[in-house]
Amino acid sequence: MIKLLIVDDSALMRRQLATMFESERDITLCQARNGREAIEENKRFQPDVITLDINMPEMDGLTALSHIMLERPTAVVMVSSLSEKGALATFEALNLGAVDYIAKPGGTISLSIREIGRDLVQKVRAAAGARLKPAAPVARGLAQRLRDERARAVGISPRVSRASVGDGIVIIGVSTGGPRTLEDILPLFPSDFPWPILVAQHMPAAFTKPFAERLDAICALNVQEVTSFLPLEAGTIYIGKGGADLVLGMRASKRTVLARPEKREFLWHPSVELMGRSVLEHFEPARVVGVMLTGMGYDGADAFTEVKRRGGRTIAESKESAVVFGMPSELIDRGGASVVLPADKIAAQLNAWAGR
Repeated sequence: MIKLLIVDDSALMRRQLATMFESERDITLCQARNGREAIEENKRFQPDVITLDINMPEMDGLTALSHIMLERPTAVVMVSSLSEKGALATFEALNLGAVDYIAKPGGTISLSIREIGRDLVQKVRAAAGARLKPAAPVARGLAQRLRDERARAVGISPRVSRASVGDGIVIIGVSTGGPRTLEDILPLFPSDFPWPILVAQHMPAAFTKPFAERLDAICALNVQEVTSFLPLEAGTIYIGKGGADLVLGMRASKRTVLARPEKREFLWHPSVELMGRSVLEHFEPARVVGVMLTGMGYDGADAFTEVKRRGGRTIAESKESAVVFGMPSELIDRGGASVVLPADKIAAQLNAWAGR
């Protein structure tokens, strides 16, 4: 039985959210009207999962979340407005320890909230079995200091842009728990990392631009959201735009990366599976490295298994660090993982393979 606490200051929203779980016989519900009540109900009701609104009177969701993770750590799914401001608050929530998030399709008071019912139920179920991570340290200033110190030590500028693709490419597939995990891994690549890095992170369209900007602020490599044709350059991290798929193409005899409208045959977007297949069409498999990180489902497992079968290398995040072990587990079960590593060892392995 999963005990779920729904937190929202709107009685209408609480009622609509509760309705989504009425037919789920293994989920019992409790409700709270604001952050202060959420903290009290977390101690009294002792839920397995909390859905937590961000914008509330008396005490907002971020403040409540910080208390919850300190006093009685619980799996939290943030319910956010579908806006850039909502995205930024959501990323802060993930750094505070939230497991996942879902965006209200109609804003703060969403009259179309039922559109996300199926996804929300799935996220709550996944959160009930998720691995909780402690709050992240303040990373931005630290990452900048590390970039500057590394640049001074080797006598290079903090940002290096190269036109050559070098001799390899890294593709990363990730979903639930991904933003926090990527913020832990990507800043560990040096500014002279010789390969491009493509990232398919399941995320709404309004979220990927601020997410790319957030990563760009903490990474030594350039980070770009892919919204149109971009030249594929070594030492650049490309974030697939939400609501589209991330694929490779050719323009003027040069490889490019582009956003393509979603293909309905794929269940998740940006599609890890489609990205993997596309990369195999444009690179020799031996030059491809696939990294499967935390997430629900099996997106990309077949394509990454094909990478390994045809001579490429793959990494699956281990169960000990994955927030949700679904996607890495699917890759491992198919025999598609060259190595299995916790998140804090993945960048070191990639740097070693790239000669860095």
